[in-house]
Order: sequence, then C-alpha cells, then structure tokens
Amino acid sequence: MMTLERDSLIIRFPEVHPKAETRISFQRTLRIPDDTKEYPLPPGLGRFPLVHTDDFAARLPKAWRERGGVMLPMHRAEAMWISFEGRHTAGYPCAIKIAAGKINAVSGKRWRGSLSKAERDYVVVPGQPWLDGYCVAKGQIRQFVAMPLGAGYTAEEQITGKPEHGGLQLIVYPMKAERFEAIEKARREAEARERRRVACESSAIMMRCAAPMFAIGGAGASSMGLAAGGRMRQDIYADPHGLDAWETSASSRCFVTMLDAAQWQELTGKATPTKAPTAATYAKAGLPWFDYEAAGEAIGGAPELSALKSVAEVADEKGHDPLDNGEPVEASPVITLGPSALAGASSAKPTGSST
Repeated sequence: MMTLERDSLIIRFPEVHPKAETRISFQRTLRIPDDTKEYPLPPGLGRFPLVHTDDFAARLPKAWRERGGVMLPMHRAEAMWISFEGRHTAGYPCAIKIAAGKINAVSGKRWRGSLSKAERDYVVVPGQPWLDGYCVAKGQIRQFVAMPLGAGYTAEEQITGKPEHGGLQLIVYPMKAERFEAIEKARREAEARERRRVACESSAIMMRCAAPMFAIGGAGASSMGLAAGGRMRQDIYADPHGLDAWETSASSRCFVTMLDAAQWQELTGKATPTKAPTAATYAKAGLPWFDYEAAGEAIGGAPELSALKSVAEVADEKGHDPLDNGEPVEASPVITLGPSALAGASSAKPTGSST
C-alpha cells in the first residue's frame, strides 16, 4: 500500500510485517556544474511538492490519467535527488528499483519490475540513503537534471531514441518477515551503542536533507524527463542481504510524472516553486557540501549510462546552452556523513576512499 503524506511517498506492507514501511521523497538541490570536474554531494533544499494525479485528472492528457501516480513540478534544467527514509541501521529493509523514462538509473537497462542479481538493478534501504543520478562509474553518478521530452537530452531518448515516458518509475519490495526478525534480534544485542551512534549521525544528515539555507517558497501539460548532468561522487551499494531476502510476492509501484514548473500553478492552483540558487551563489556563501562513507560493496557503472551525453554535451552539439552553466566552483567546506565518519574517522575524506 502506497500513500502520499507531507510530500513523501509512504510504502507499507502490513501483510508482510507490521513494521514493513519505507519512505521516499524527492529533494530540490543545486545543479552542479556540468564540466570535467567531479563534485561532492550538494545540499537538500526541501522536498518537491507532490500531488495525486487523480485529483487533477480532468485537466491532464489521457496517458497521464491512465498511468496514475503522483506529479511534481520541475523547472527546465533543475536538479533533484531521491531521499530514502529509514537510513542506515534504522527502518525496515526494502529493495527499490528506480527508473527515469523507464530506463533503470542503476543498470541502464529498460524497465522490468522484477529484481535482477545479475544486473544489480536496485538499491537497498536502509543502507542507500539517497540517489542523486545515473550510476556511470564506481563511486560516481551523473546528476539528475530535468529537461523537456522531445529535445533529445534525456537518458530515455538517448538510449531508446523515443521521448515516450518521461518522469520516474519506482517499485518497492519488502524484506521477508523471517529475515527481518533475524536482523532485529542481532540489532537488539547492540542497541545501546547503535542509539548513541545514530543520534549523533542524524544531526549531520539533517544538514543535507533539510538544509535551511535558502527559502523555497515559491490545460495543456508539458512532460519532463531526466537527463544526465554534472559528475558527482556517490557510491551505489550492492545488496548485502541477497536476492532471496526479498518478498517478491509483495510489491508497490508508482509513476512520478514531472510537470513543467511553468504550468504547475495553472494546473493545480498551487504556487510554483522558485528556482534553486546556482552552485556559484551557494559556494560563494561558504555553505557546506557533503560526502558519504559507509561499509559495503560499491557497484560499478552501467555501460549504457556511462555512454550518456550530458546536458552540456548535447547542448554544445545543438549550438546552444540551456543551462547557463557558469564556471566551475570550489566546493568547500565538505562535511563527511555516514557510519565510518562517526566511528572515529577523520572529518575529511580519506585519500583514495569512495563515498
């Protein structure tokens, strides 16, 4: 069962276990420069507003009505990252597949609802706290950047040659109840230690997820898709539990339609969110960036995704620049998040390690 609560998707599986629940939200953020540099994690600038597609069905294209789900507004060339609640040791484990325009953001393959160990086409929470873009190399993603469908920028169009779906597609599988109970038993044995560590870590993570540095106040319908932006340091962690840990007979899926922000108010009657600040403005203010370190195997990049052209590269081929990309920025200071950083590691990122 999936519900929409306070701009987050809440996914529950009471038929599997009373605690089987996870949460997904979509965070506004800075668009990092689309250049040759690799950047640390930018901050979260608040959740994108979400509404049920069914609530505005009379004003939507037929295809949007039929697929249902939820909608959110995105400005052209705006960036986002996906936040998974129940991070680290807290929360009920779930396996989550994420696709953009029905192209898997981890494996680069076309959308399939089932989990695949061979393709490593899903993330596991707790453990994977967020996903900022397409997995193009081990320890590196290209940032999710919204672009209009039909202009040739999105991963969907580059891989399939068609501007057909756009948006985001999600499917969630809970862990089997018996596996969860075994994990819970082991966790209780170290409960006091874990509570101290998680309490300390949460305060640092909220700096990324809440980041109250900037205010985000703010018919025909144009669909948006996700293109590949700048390069960012981020590990996508392999499944530590194994494919047989997941209750594949129970799942919940959702289509997230991305609406052109210019049409948001006309369609929903809600204020259109303002544009996020530029990376240059943020960097000049001396506000923090982030790295994330945790134990676990990081998977390599998908060949299909590593071959993607970025928005800047496609724009250069077309002879125009829709990004107003600006100059590279100095991303400093950088705050290290994650269990290893809070277990005695240095606050600076160790040389040669991955995020």
